Amino acid sequence: MIRLTTDDVDVEQVIRRVMNGSVGAVVTFLGVVRDDELEELELETWEEAALPEMQKIETEARDRWPLHAVEVIHRHGRLKIGDRILLIVVSAGHRKEAFLGCEFILERIKQTVPIWKKEVRKDGSIWVDGEYPQD
Repeated sequence: MIRLTTDDVDVEQVIRRVMNGSVGAVVTFLGVVRDDELEELELETWEEAALPEMQKIETEARDRWPLHAVEVIHRHGRLKIGDRILLIVVSAGHRKEAFLGCEFILERIKQTVPIWKKEVRKDGSIWVDGEYPQD
């Protein structure tokens, strides 16, 4: 499952969905909003482009490694310190493939998916890495 949402994510439920009798490894990445002198983090996305790109990344990962299941859930909207941002759960027969698949998906999302972050601070707001959403 590939999904963009404004809702919180039930990590345990997602992990249960990727399990079956042939799974020997489940690797989970959970990105959260850290207290970096932020008041909140605002995430904007171009959903019509982001979802197909995320599905393309999943396909690339499955083509490279024998993965049993892949779930990627990325939140958008206004998030507070400690809120979950990104959940990637990958299951495979062996740990190496699960780790490699998860890392690949994470890095590709950061590189190619149109999701922009604005850090809201007491002294103002800034877009991370100078990236701004395109109108």
